Amino acid sequence: MTFPKGMQILAAVPSEFTQILTTEALELLVKLHRNFEARRQGLLALRKQRAQRLDAGERPDFLPETKFIRDSEWKINTIPAALQCRRVEITGPVEAKMIINALNSGADSYMADFEDSNSPSWSNQIQGQLNLRAAVRRSLTLEQKGKTYKLNEKIATLQVRPRGWHLDEKHVLVDGQRISGGLFDFALFMFHNAKEQIAQGAGPYFYLPKLESHLEARLWNDIFVMTQEELGFARGTIKATVLIETILAAFEMEEMLYELREHSAGLNAGRWDYIFSCIKKFKLDKNFCLADRAKVTMTAPFMRSYALLLLKTCHKRAAPAIGGMSALIPIKNDPEKNAIAMAGIIADKRRDATDGYDGGWVAHPGLVEACMKEFVGVLGEKPNQLTKQKPEVTVSAADLLNFQPETPITEAGLRMNINVGIHYLGAWLAGNGCVPIHNLMEDAATAEISRSQVWQWIRSPKGILEDGRKVTADLVQNLVSEELAKIKAKGFEGKFDRAAEIFIKMSTQEAFEEFLTLPLYEDIE
Repeated sequence: MTFPKGMQILAAVPSEFTQILTTEALELLVKLHRNFEARRQGLLALRKQRAQRLDAGERPDFLPETKFIRDSEWKINTIPAALQCRRVEITGPVEAKMIINALNSGADSYMADFEDSNSPSWSNQIQGQLNLRAAVRRSLTLEQKGKTYKLNEKIATLQVRPRGWHLDEKHVLVDGQRISGGLFDFALFMFHNAKEQIAQGAGPYFYLPKLESHLEARLWNDIFVMTQEELGFARGTIKATVLIETILAAFEMEEMLYELREHSAGLNAGRWDYIFSCIKKFKLDKNFCLADRAKVTMTAPFMRSYALLLLKTCHKRAAPAIGGMSALIPIKNDPEKNAIAMAGIIADKRRDATDGYDGGWVAHPGLVEACMKEFVGVLGEKPNQLTKQKPEVTVSAADLLNFQPETPITEAGLRMNINVGIHYLGAWLAGNGCVPIHNLMEDAATAEISRSQVWQWIRSPKGILEDGRKVTADLVQNLVSEELAKIKAKGFEGKFDRAAEIFIKMSTQEAFEEFLTLPLYEDIE
């Protein structure tokens, strides 16, 4: 095959991959890269500058220069019929079995994930595109262990999450420069599937992760406009839901909806990355220190404020508000523990539905029915709750920054962070980005909390265990050895020795690594 002028692919391209890496699709990718890469790099530089100011003690607030947007009357464009009803959305990586099971699950929508639940090896990215292309055309099947998997007549509406702005696609260079991983995922999916999706009465729908400002949302909007022009689609054909999963984005929610108003499908409360973001942004603040991960729930003051503000903001602008993920999953072979887990999931979705959210996320097909029951119990026959305006909700900057609880920090919590970190990293390095660990579905977001908490507890004067011991690098190193031995003794598959090395380095070194996946990406094929 021939690549467009200036493009290099630094990976094997077996014959089946050429169905995705067509000359026309790659030409679109090259054009988008050349038009927008300088802006992406500029925005990433702004992130670094902002992080330095936060490290120096600056605190975020609502932007005075965009007050006119918050104060003026406007609505996002009308939501298409296929996205009107999103009571339960299931998410998961782009492997064939997951795609089939998710689309067949009874959920209203399935978010196919090239990001946090996917290890971005070259084969995972391209095979994922092949799988989705087949799924859109209803031809995806799988034979595994004597069982045949195929799509039902009625399936969930497909949405796709490309990678965040911070991630490159290292296997593809244009003019000697790595391209954006998110742009790569988006452009290839769009080129191969948008026309077919429209013909079926839906369209190209996306989730946008890790945004930190409305300027980053504007970049996506401009990419959408150009892509639609290049492929001959009407402006506004693409719809995208923004994940509010950074503390900085929480202060610019209205502005993000405004920037994307022609293409917006609302906002989602991406709770796990949000917690990680809080730890990361205030990691040097001597007064900031969160309790054990398990204690930081959606009822914690700063999480409750964020959830209610998102809901109010969305409905004010006629935009869907989608609740985030409960990490709990069904527990086979232990009815007692399963009953506790299900009760936790049901309570989580009941709170979202009662508050006024239009839907919520699950990570496992076995949870769809129970969660659907909670939303239907509140919505009845209605597809959503956009009319629920929440005038009684007022959320200040101080509310968003009210970081509680600070205690307890326990040895069990510290061990859990270490165990999850090593287990997940080991699986990720072996090509699996979504891993059930201790009856929770862990992905890059939850692993980031584990890693960043340990780093911060070591450095914070408040990083003291219930028994009075200070969390130190030496203590962490000792516990890493013990937790690594436990993981290996259970016979799990993964590169755990390498994962333990990485975890120790990342949690004890002086410099804080922005994302786990950045250095790890260089380790995978």
